Amino acid sequence: MGTLTARQVAAAKHPGNPAGAKPRPVTLADGEGLFLQITPAGSKSWLLRYTLAGRTREAGLGSYGEAPDGVPLAAARDKAKALRALAKEGTDPIDARRETKRAADAEARKAATHTFRAVAEACIAAREGEWKNAVHRAQWGSTLTTYAYPILGDRPVAKIGTDDVLAVLQPVWSSKPETASRLRGRMEAVFDYAAALNLRPRGFNPATWRGNLQPLLGSPNKMKARLREATGTKGHHPALPFKRIGAFMAALAERPATSAMALRFAILTAARTGEVLGARWREIDMQDAIWTIPGARMKAGREHRVPLSGAALAVLRGLLPAEGAPDPAEHVFASAGGGALSQMALLMLLRRMNEGEGGPHWLDAESRTITAHGFRSTFRDWVGETTSFPLEIAEAALAHTIRDKAQAAYERGDKLAKRRKMMEAWAAYCGRAAAASDGKVVPLGAVMG
Repeated sequence: MGTLTARQVAAAKHPGNPAGAKPRPVTLADGEGLFLQITPAGSKSWLLRYTLAGRTREAGLGSYGEAPDGVPLAAARDKAKALRALAKEGTDPIDARRETKRAADAEARKAATHTFRAVAEACIAAREGEWKNAVHRAQWGSTLTTYAYPILGDRPVAKIGTDDVLAVLQPVWSSKPETASRLRGRMEAVFDYAAALNLRPRGFNPATWRGNLQPLLGSPNKMKARLREATGTKGHHPALPFKRIGAFMAALAERPATSAMALRFAILTAARTGEVLGARWREIDMQDAIWTIPGARMKAGREHRVPLSGAALAVLRGLLPAEGAPDPAEHVFASAGGGALSQMALLMLLRRMNEGEGGPHWLDAESRTITAHGFRSTFRDWVGETTSFPLEIAEAALAHTIRDKAQAAYERGDKLAKRRKMMEAWAAYCGRAAAASDGKVVPLGAVMG
């Protein structure tokens, strides 16, 4: 038990120095090496004197005062007891404290380096092999860049909690439930990745749905249903009415950008935009006019052959190098940096085409701005309403999976020859000279060249 009392410590003052003497602090002993030090200015702090290996040292225990800012007498005795125990074991308390501070500083530097953005980008790179094409990677990066990085990007991933995740999700949960749901899942994957690398504690993920975010956010499916009810729309992609495809293709032909050529090719082949943007020259057989998409890049996981119409081949010829053959490994629709174009390139293309006087020009039947994916519906509607081609041929062209297992067992071929006739007819329709819906004549060469 120490010799000082709390009242004595509170009342203790510096006695003052003799005239002409240099001002020095004084100490009051509590026992077992613990001292209260008082400076001439009146400030008080705690010291512990101990001997280790024949050497006497002093360790500061903090300024006297009430907790939490100061150290009262009882707390000073507890600190002194802990340091004496270290010294008794042969560990220098001062060295131990320096090592603890060094470790804490290193952890702080580590946390500052491993921001949410840095870990997310590493996570995306690590998952590269899981995605069928570069478009999926771009979608991940685009979603996080747009919604998560502005709020969490520079935050240490170890310090992010549920409230932080809510700050990202709540602004878009009701207005963009599909996007918000995917964003939550991608954030959850980033935090799992961080935990696997010991960059944040294991066992709790702030973006987990069940038992965490579920009670705080409404059901995403209900949000989607309410949004569709409020807007009076269904869940399909906005698609251009097929009667306007000729005018649209004419407008598209006026744009020389690679994104415009990619969209034209997607329309003419009725392929998914991800399949088009990920296409490489090794998949193209110009002589036999066939584009073979490997199963790894298809939604159903099966290889898909696409017959190329004369108009589709014309698009490809416009992308061939002036001399020699293209590199088989290169993307057909390459970005300026040499990689694949992103979905954002097509989105921005359509956005630019809808700008100008009078507001958006290219809309679906419900007056929504069209999407690139919606052109598959445009093609499907054209087949069903204006041609005699069997619908199963159209479904084969769209690479849709046959849901009837019995029927699927008998559907061994891919109907390539029949689909070729249909795609040539579709290309001819897209290039019709008369665009009746706009009341103007569009030269066939301007569309098809």
